[in-house]
Parts: sequence; C-alpha cells; structure tokens
Amino acid sequence: MLLKEVIEALVFASQKPLSTKEIVSALRTALNDSDEEPVRALAKLKDAEVSAFLEQLRFEYEQENRVFALVEQVGGWSLVTKPDYAVWVRQLYPESKPTRLSGPALETLAIIAYRQPVTRADIEAVRGVAVDGVMQSLLERGLVRIAGRAEVPGRPLLYETTQNFMEHFGLRTLEELPNVDELRRAKLPTATPPITGELFPPAADEASPVSGSPVPEDAAPAADAGLPTEAEPDLNSEPCP
Repeated sequence: MLLKEVIEALVFASQKPLSTKEIVSALRTALNDSDEEPVRALAKLKDAEVSAFLEQLRFEYEQENRVFALVEQVGGWSLVTKPDYAVWVRQLYPESKPTRLSGPALETLAIIAYRQPVTRADIEAVRGVAVDGVMQSLLERGLVRIAGRAEVPGRPLLYETTQNFMEHFGLRTLEELPNVDELRRAKLPTATPPITGELFPPAADEASPVSGSPVPEDAAPAADAGLPTEAEPDLNSEPCP
C-alpha cells in the first residue's frame, strides 16, 4: 500500500479540509488499530514527506485532466469539483445558493482585507460614507470579526477578516490578495484623530454589532451626520481597497 493511496483516501473521506499535521496524526494513530508492517512504516513519515505526496497527487490530477482537483486552502487540503462543471453540480444542491455580496460590501471588505486591523472610522474615511449596515452584514456572514480595540482615545473597535473569508475567496494566506504589497503601501485617507483630553461618548460600534434591530445594508446615513449619500456601485468594476 502506497502512501499516496492512503493520503488520497484520507482527503476523500474527510468532510473538511485536512491539514498536513492531521494527516500525519492519522498515520500515527492508525497503529492503535493495526500493527502490520505497512501501517508501522507509514507512521514514521514526517510532515515534509506527506506534503511532497500531496503535491504529487495534485500534479497527477492536473495531468490526467480529472473533473476534480486537489486544492490547498487556509484550513488544509480538499478535493473539489472544477468550476467548469458548476452549472451541473449545482443542481444537486438547489437549497444551497452562492453568497452574493453587494458592491458596497465588496468595497468595505477589500479595505478591511488590505488594511486590517482597521477601525470603522478609517473605513468610512476611505469610502466617504457610513458603513454601519454593511459592517453588520459582513459580521453576520462571518467574513469579518472584531479583533480588539485601537490604542487611541475612545478605544474604537478594530476589524479583521476571518478564516471564512479566506475559504470563501480561495486564499491560503493574505499575501495571495491581488497587488497586496502595492496596495498596502498606498496612502489612503484616515479618520481625524480625536483631540486628547476631551471626553468622548462610546462609539456607535461599541455595542454588539449583531444585536438589536438590524440595519439595512443599503441604509442611507443619518441626515444630521454630514455624510454624503452613498452612490450606486458599479458592479462591473473591481472593489477599490
């Protein structure tokens, strides 16, 4: 029995992405059920050897032009159907609809992805509009989470992307974001820092973002907020971080 075949069986049987460490752990704990020579031999393998066989499997699938592929995601390795067959495979899961994000949501998510951790005020400084409803939608979908508080007066909340975000967009690391180095160096508008010594009431995002009455994602800013009305997004253009 070859290691490649065992790895293929493990990835195929797993209901979630399988990391290299989890595969190595499965090879070692298999000794509890069997003491045969092939099982003992595989239990001695290291992470690097397993990673090499995973890469070999991925290459073989590509060369054989299979309808599925072995892909590495942020949570590990998994077998997935190629996008070319999505229109047919989708018919097997009529109740599962793809998550669609609006233009404002994509723009806000891009700012967070490239500038995280980032405060809501800084996001609004870049977009030029309030993002209350958009932020609540992203939090509820599990694409964004609260990362703590900024060490500035008022201690506003900081936001960052989640593992769900990485899996949704097929990323292994944030370094795989398009033009990541260039866009991280780009100078973007930031919120005006509060004057030291003044008393500040709790920020609007101090409360739980998902509690209370939901805020519509496309809700306009309050009339007395002094903010411009959010323009209709151009869905044909890429989100501007």
